[in-house]
Amino acid sequence: MAQERRSPRAPSDHSENGQSSRSSGRRRHSRSFSASSGVLYAVAVIGVSILLACVCWIAANDVLALNKPEKEVTITVDKEDSFNQVADRLKKEGLIEYKGLFKLFASVTGGKAKVSPGTYTLNTDMDYRALLSGMSVNSSTKAEITITIPEGYTVTQIFQLLEDNKVATVEELTQAAAEHDYAFSFLQDIPLGDAERLEGFLYPDTYQFNTPHNAVYAINKMLVNFDEKYTDDLRQKVTDSGYSIREILTIASLVERETDGTDRGKIASVIYNRLNNPSSGTMGYLQIDATLAFLNGGKVPTEADKAIDSPYNTYLYKGLPPAPIANPGLDAIKAALDPEKTGYFYYALGDDNTHSFFKTLDAQQRFLRTQTRYN
Repeated sequence: MAQERRSPRAPSDHSENGQSSRSSGRRRHSRSFSASSGVLYAVAVIGVSILLACVCWIAANDVLALNKPEKEVTITVDKEDSFNQVADRLKKEGLIEYKGLFKLFASVTGGKAKVSPGTYTLNTDMDYRALLSGMSVNSSTKAEITITIPEGYTVTQIFQLLEDNKVATVEELTQAAAEHDYAFSFLQDIPLGDAERLEGFLYPDTYQFNTPHNAVYAINKMLVNFDEKYTDDLRQKVTDSGYSIREILTIASLVERETDGTDRGKIASVIYNRLNNPSSGTMGYLQIDATLAFLNGGKVPTEADKAIDSPYNTYLYKGLPPAPIANPGLDAIKAALDPEKTGYFYYALGDDNTHSFFKTLDAQQRFLRTQTRYN
């Protein structure tokens, strides 16, 4: 009985069909995975782009000062401050949000080098560039301070007043006064080298100064004011007087420091009477206590001060001191140019804080014996 033969290819065909089916499944799975990956990648890219866009928008808001609440603040930059400290202060005051971004912007644009010491008025409408420009040496946002320089202040007192108000240091002002050659005709005959060469010329008035203010410019501001007050009429009167402008200011400074302002003309007359009549018994000595106060640092003069060996000591040296002892106001200058006509050679401050005037020493001494302040 013949056996039935099976085809030897059947198993092979079955195997090939199965492999083909599995391969097809893998390709379908691969295409599906690839599509999913593409979608995820696209989503990721879009997400990152959105995130970056948000970050850039937030950063741009800070750089360009957009959407910030209105605020104005005063910022002081000291000489010792680092740029990092300045940035900290801006952030603390709400003028910037991102200190690192601000520092990067300042470095890239060169604005970091422009920041200089001073007090500035800044606000939240100012973008990064405006903030940096607003803290520069020539910035219009520099804070100003109003300072009144009293009549009769010395150069030393004026410089200390300016330092106390953060305009400039005493050292800076002293150097500028001593060494800078200011272009004014009334200073041309006064040699450089001593800050007190400007004594008498720093006109007492109310001024606006930046904080800080360049020392040379601060002094120049006062000299310009003096030059404006020193009118052609006053210049002619100085010429007619026979004295130099510095000598007139010296007389005016003595007047200013000796009176509260009510009797300038009479005190000026005593000074001229003593200068012009050395044989009157005063022998040309002015004997003005204000010159002793100039020498002792502004303290109340004592008998011991009369022995100080200085040409400013009008008890030891005849005639005028070599230069003004203070910076007089316009009224004192006018009194020095146009004193009252009197026969007085002496005066004294009474217990009522007013001056009494006398023609003789005896009359003055009798008055002093009646005043408790001298007994």
